[in-house]
Amino acid sequence: MNRMSDTGIGAEGLASGQASHTHRLRGVAVTGFIAALAAMVATTLAAALAKAVGVDFEIPDGGETIPLSGFTVVTGVFSVVGIVIAAALLRWSARPAERFVWTAVSLTAISLIPPLLSGADTATTTALIGLHVVAATVMIPTLTRSLRAGPPDDRR
Repeated sequence: MNRMSDTGIGAEGLASGQASHTHRLRGVAVTGFIAALAAMVATTLAAALAKAVGVDFEIPDGGETIPLSGFTVVTGVFSVVGIVIAAALLRWSARPAERFVWTAVSLTAISLIPPLLSGADTATTTALIGLHVVAATVMIPTLTRSLRAGPPDDRR
């Protein structure tokens, strides 16, 4: 016979809940990393296409040109930040998917400000904003779906 805790959850229920939570967290992480790879490929290909049609990606301060690998790395880093935010919300929020959408869309909107302030030409600024949107279009819906997916018992 199992003893019940003050919450009314027996030892089996508690262990099951922990396993379910761990399974969901792992699912969000795996899905997030696959989405991050997809976002990295998508933004790098989009940047290569923009370069092919004449966007120089030159930033006036210092006259440096952003290399294609720069898009890959930055997309990867900020995608991992998104995964960490999603995992934290899964752990500590009663409504992780909704909170993630609000947080991610807000951060995406904020990320559009630096290209506008960079002083780059119109083509570069437009391409940079478009690349932010490409990455967000891959990451936000994927992580949101992953956060909404309940444990296998809840999917009936």
